[in-house]
Amino acid sequence: MPVRNLEKIFAAKSVAVIGASDRPLSVGQTVLQNLVEGGYRGTVFPVNPNHQELQGLPCFSSVEQLPIVADLAIICTPAKTVPHIVRQCGEAGILGLVILSAGFREVSKEGGALEQKVLSIAKKFRGMRIIGPNCLGFMTPHLSLNASFASDLPLEGHVAFISQSGALCTAVLDWAMQENVGFSHFVSIGNMLDVGIADLIDYFALDNRTESIILYVESIDEARRFMSAARAFTRTKPIIAYKAGRFAESAQAAASHTGAMAGVDSVYEAAMARAGIVRVFEVDDLFNCAELLARQTPPSGPRLAIITNAGGPGVMATDALLERHGVLADLSHHTLETLNNQLPAAWSHGNPVDVLGDAPPSRFEAAVKTVLTDPGVDGVLVVLSPQAMTDPTGAARAVIKATQKSGKPVLAAWMGGRKVRAGIELLNQAGVATYSTPEKCVRAFMHLVTFARNREMLYETPREIPIEFSLDRARLRDVSTSILNEGGNVLSEVASKALLEAYEIPVTPTLVATSSKDAVSHAMHVGYPVALKIFSPDITHKSDVGGVELNLATSEDVIAAFNRILSRAKRCRPGARIDGVTVQPMVVEPNGRELIVGAKRDPVFGTVLLVGAGGTNAELFHDRALELPPLSENLARRMLESLQSWPLLREYRGRPAVDLDQLIKVLMRLSYLVADCPKIAELDVNPLLATPDGVVALDARIVLDEHTTIDSTRPYSHLAIRPYPHEYIRTAVLNDGTTVRFRPIKPEDEKLWCDFVGNCSPESLHLRFRYMFKATTHEMASRFCFIDYDREIAVVAETEHQGKRKLIGIGRLVADVDHREAEYAVLVADQWQSLGIGSQLTDYCLQLCEEWGVESIIAEMAPGNRKMIRMFEHRGFQIDRMFGNDVVIARRNVIAQEPIAPVTTVDRLD
Repeated sequence: MPVRNLEKIFAAKSVAVIGASDRPLSVGQTVLQNLVEGGYRGTVFPVNPNHQELQGLPCFSSVEQLPIVADLAIICTPAKTVPHIVRQCGEAGILGLVILSAGFREVSKEGGALEQKVLSIAKKFRGMRIIGPNCLGFMTPHLSLNASFASDLPLEGHVAFISQSGALCTAVLDWAMQENVGFSHFVSIGNMLDVGIADLIDYFALDNRTESIILYVESIDEARRFMSAARAFTRTKPIIAYKAGRFAESAQAAASHTGAMAGVDSVYEAAMARAGIVRVFEVDDLFNCAELLARQTPPSGPRLAIITNAGGPGVMATDALLERHGVLADLSHHTLETLNNQLPAAWSHGNPVDVLGDAPPSRFEAAVKTVLTDPGVDGVLVVLSPQAMTDPTGAARAVIKATQKSGKPVLAAWMGGRKVRAGIELLNQAGVATYSTPEKCVRAFMHLVTFARNREMLYETPREIPIEFSLDRARLRDVSTSILNEGGNVLSEVASKALLEAYEIPVTPTLVATSSKDAVSHAMHVGYPVALKIFSPDITHKSDVGGVELNLATSEDVIAAFNRILSRAKRCRPGARIDGVTVQPMVVEPNGRELIVGAKRDPVFGTVLLVGAGGTNAELFHDRALELPPLSENLARRMLESLQSWPLLREYRGRPAVDLDQLIKVLMRLSYLVADCPKIAELDVNPLLATPDGVVALDARIVLDEHTTIDSTRPYSHLAIRPYPHEYIRTAVLNDGTTVRFRPIKPEDEKLWCDFVGNCSPESLHLRFRYMFKATTHEMASRFCFIDYDREIAVVAETEHQGKRKLIGIGRLVADVDHREAEYAVLVADQWQSLGIGSQLTDYCLQLCEEWGVESIIAEMAPGNRKMIRMFEHRGFQIDRMFGNDVVIARRNVIAQEPIAPVTTVDRLD
């Protein structure tokens, strides 16, 4: 229940302070004082059996004695008393709790057991929500609600701050008071017994005061919910995160190259990027980004104009910008001409705009106004260095005046100490993000640019003709189960390649030889020259034991190599089980490039995919990219493009490019493989040889986790992101006999979706969307085609017409994050209406609601949409015409439906 009853906490109208006290500096005294003296307009109830009155308020012996049921209880008592108090709160009907008490799992096993006791008690009271324990509390400035033992309530603002560190919270609060930075909410989450980071992201997404989120993260639990919440939020608003503990050791030693290269921190980095989160690596950057987010809208692009009264700081800002892959804005001819008329002849005549050291405030104002109007500028940085004739305070006033009507971000670096202090205070009060150095400005600006870039990459349009391939998933599951049951937790190279081959990933033929005679026979079968490799379940890195011999051209070479390999392996690994060697044809390709591809099960984010520079030096160069499955074509290509060795995969110094489409196919097929096989702990293909003509796996190794349990109630529970739900594909027959396919929508459908909407009449579009629009846009299409299948689903009705696929109807379900209620809408193309598409889509979506566990479904439509109203009435919806003159509401409780029919044909995975 991610957001249920969180308003009892963050919008509490009454608060009980359990453990309220008059003892100076105690938690109970501080919390009560913060509420009473901080201006909170709700009702405050001190609770302590040892007092009759505290801070002028009547004190109650227990929560049962309160005159009303409080929305929120703040528990300030010792840890051992908390379970009993939680029970009392539940029995009194209090649903919002903040447990400030320490002494739980953060200190000992006994504390952990006590924490579990609290949780088990809380679960008995349906809907109870808990922040903490072991936390500082929270603050909601617009309500003057300081439910914490921090002394100062920050200003109102639009940034929500969420931290797993109470100590950092106090530092941020102190800084915010100094810089006049405000927050919409300020939350210390402690041990996250109940309310976690994902819950708060979802709740703040619904809060119209929150425009961005700053996160301080030490660990993530329930990664799938975290990814889902973050991806939903970052579609429109930024999240900036600092992840502590970057260099924590992995809990288990890696059994493959992939495992060694995919460290804990690199997985967090990949997950945050996939979620659209901008990760910073310095705590200072959290402050810098908070400053910018609190005062300015994020930049729409990387083009920065720099205005300065000193050449040196302008160069410093330029270096910092280019180092972080920003763009020095190219000022238009009109802008340059205007500046020529406004500035002295000696100005720099370009960007950075050097207004010279004797610049009066009016010169700053003119330059800022002019540059902000340039359409090629996404943001402006104003740098002031105090010189003998400089008026820092007057210049600050001038910048404030120049920025009042601009929607672009303006940052200021007022360099110096005492002389610039007054100017900095004016800029802060006026909402201009101000920093002590140009580098800090640029870093903050580029972090926000990264947010825009990440979002654009995640929702970029797939190419019109995507890479396509066919896989029979049902058959593959049977094949993979047979291979994975070979025995042991490490599959042999032969079995590993067989699994790859089942997913149509090309492999070299591999034969096992237990004797030199067998080796010669196999070599003659596959054809000379050949390669021999040690065949042992106990040896991961074959080259490390001299277990590889290449380019063997004769039977004598094979016999000698066989003996050398076994001798070296026994000497280097005397305890290893050695079953012989494998014999493979040598793949000689002068234009080939060796890569490593693989997968690793991360304890937090589940299975993670890897691609990088391969061969024996894979771990040495550490040139790799990680991504969470499932992979789309765009994501697979982005992985390759992010490699330092990416230029080597293209045409390079006369060498032809490798077959990138085939390489992308392999990555996508690997994504399907690990999605279908949850028992895979590590998978290693090294090397994967990419050539201009194709791709082939030369070696492979798969490590299994025999203790993996498969959750049948939660598909793909080993993945942090829900893959495309192929199980929802089915065929249907319309009233006129036309066969259509119902399937979930996907990003590659953007063009089909745009064609579908474009062929609907204005009347149909108005009845569906209740507003008129003239044309579809990528932003609009991405909202409907790029979806989180854990939260929403659009079922399209697809048919073929004159040899081309087309969409003829769409039913869309969007559930709230608690899956209590889902909104439904349906649209059928005009020429396909009255054939039963809308009714069949609606019936199918009702079945999906049942599978999701949705309690009720609601639909909004225009009063003139009589056909749709009749359809809903026929299906037991209650029709409400009293909501407004322009809308009719249909609502129905979801009841058990027939099981969803299985896929009746083998469908292309495109």
